[in-house]
Amino acid sequence: LFREPPPPHLVPSCAEAGVLGVVPGLVGTIQATEAIKMLLGLGDALVGRLLTIDVMTMAFRTIEIRRDPECPACGTREITELIDYDEFCGVAPRGEPMRSAVSEIQPSQLAERLEGGEELEIIDVREPYEWQLGHIPGARLVPLGRIAAEIPLLDKRRETILYCKVGVRSMFAAKQLADAGVSEVRNLAGGILRWIDEVDPTMMRY
Repeated sequence: LFREPPPPHLVPSCAEAGVLGVVPGLVGTIQATEAIKMLLGLGDALVGRLLTIDVMTMAFRTIEIRRDPECPACGTREITELIDYDEFCGVAPRGEPMRSAVSEIQPSQLAERLEGGEELEIIDVREPYEWQLGHIPGARLVPLGRIAAEIPLLDKRRETILYCKVGVRSMFAAKQLADAGVSEVRNLAGGILRWIDEVDPTMMRY
């Protein structure tokens, strides 16, 4: 359906975007049913059709998909080897940090500098509803979608530190600033969740 994956920062995790817990179980059960049908040669397998499920109305709908000769899955070309899916999606392999030209700062380091009275430009690139759940003292909210418009307003005399929930959106924002010529910019490693784990466990996790 989608030949090229969207940029990683535009794909929130289930924890970030939210998911109705029964949906993965429902989809998994359907997938298992299809696998059994294909193994046993029974019924009409869901081949060449897309099944959509709206659990709010409990409506199931199938859409016929036309065969594309250039499609690596359903076209004339054969799949002879598996791709590196992490590399294809532009994300770091599980358990490995994301690589970026933008440097990171650890939560403990940021906390120490704040306690020392250092003046820093701390920007929270999350959404307003996330900000309301808790934020780092001294930070100000600039959602990711507005970060480009904020560049001319930044105090260039201060080091700019950005954070989000887990460090992905803020890394993208930090790269935007760096590409725009902001030299003193860093990303908070692990986002506010790691800040909660290592600095302020009284804040609410979400």
